[in-house]
Amino acid sequence: MDWKLELVAVPVSDVDRAKAFYTQKVGLHADHDQQVNAALRFVQLTPPGSACSIYIGTGLTKMKPGSLEGLQMVVPDIEKAHEQLAGRGVEVSGIENLSWGRFVYFSDPDGNKWAVQELPKRD
Repeated sequence: MDWKLELVAVPVSDVDRAKAFYTQKVGLHADHDQQVNAALRFVQLTPPGSACSIYIGTGLTKMKPGSLEGLQMVVPDIEKAHEQLAGRGVEVSGIENLSWGRFVYFSDPDGNKWAVQELPKRD
């Protein structure tokens, strides 16, 4: 039996600002944006090529905005990812080379922390 992680909550304080950041600057696709009722809004965003999405909104989680750390996306080319993020106005770190991959880091407007990894070449 397969168990697939497909949706992760990201707590934000301003849904429209976060949606604009993730779609226009990071490059995620906006899958859904549903105002269910006055207290509940659900926005699902997916990285290109990913089977896992994130969701933001109102009335969805009790986590504090900006409290999430450790989210990670994997890319085939860290230089290209760095260039795309920086070119879209994301404050992104320099490239860090580690034995388990090459990384860049950024935060969303609320301070949720992301890593982007290029996996090491396998022998």
